[in-house]
Amino acid sequence: MDKILHRIGIKNASLEDVYKVLTTQKGLAGWWTSDTEGEGDQVGNIIKFRFGPNGINMKVKTLQPSNLVEWEAVAGPEEWIGTTISFELKKDGDYVILLFKHLGWVEPVEFMHHCSTKWGSFMLSLKSLVETGKGQPSPDDVKIDNWN
Repeated sequence: MDKILHRIGIKNASLEDVYKVLTTQKGLAGWWTSDTEGEGDQVGNIIKFRFGPNGINMKVKTLQPSNLVEWEAVAGPEEWIGTTISFELKKDGDYVILLFKHLGWVEPVEFMHHCSTKWGSFMLSLKSLVETGKGQPSPDDVKIDNWN
């Protein structure tokens, strides 16, 4: 199984601030896609993320307040179904370190390369949202190719 990994440091933020943008509709819509439905604050909840005509539904698998958020992709691109997305948080001086993982890819297809780059841009959007109050969620995200 293949995986996508990213690490970002979010300056002058609390663990609670970062956890909140990962578990509330307003927070998620502020960094990933403005077309977000549902709350990620309860295990078992389904969060619907839409990117134009396409979308992804995530089931909340694990919540450890101010420490860990895990989702399972239950609808969306075929390559995503059954994969796990996790956000692990820890404090390091003036930074909250976010360790991002998208686990369970069957093989490193070209779409996985695209998704890795997009996840990187969305991690920077999340960082910006927490640090400045403004992220760059879809549809205003950085477009990298004809897949967006």
